Amino acid sequence: MNPVSSSENEKLVKEYFKLFNQHKWKEMAEMYVENADFKDPSLGNGIVKQSHQQIITKYTELSDMFPDVHDKILQIYLSGEKHIIVEFVSTGTAPDKSKFELPICTIFTIENGKIAKDFTYYDNFEEPQE
Repeated sequence: MNPVSSSENEKLVKEYFKLFNQHKWKEMAEMYVENADFKDPSLGNGIVKQSHQQIITKYTELSDMFPDVHDKILQIYLSGEKHIIVEFVSTGTAPDKSKFELPICTIFTIENGKIAKDFTYYDNFEEPQE
C-alpha cells in the first residue's frame, strides 16, 4: 500500500464532506470523474452512472428538501490504494420541522485524484402509505 496515496485519498474525502456541508454542489460534483458509478438506494437498484450535472441536481433537490442537511464523519477506514470507507451520520430538518438522523456508510473508489465510484449504503425505509 502506498501511504502517500492513502493520505491523499483521505484528504480528498475530508474536502468532499466539507463541500457537502457547505452545500457547494458544483465544486463537490467536480470531485467525481464524469459519469461516475453510483450505488445509492435513492437512485434505484444496481449501479447507476451520474454526470456532474446529475450530481448537482440530486444534491440541490436534497438541500431544497432539507436546507440544513449536514454529514458528520464518525470514522474513515483506508482500504488499499484506491478505496476509502466513510462511516457518517446525515441529519437535517424538513420544512414541516420533522428531523431525521440517518447512519450511512459509503465506499469511495478514487482513481487519479477523482472519485470514480460512490457506493452508499443506508436503510432507505419509507413510511407505509395508507
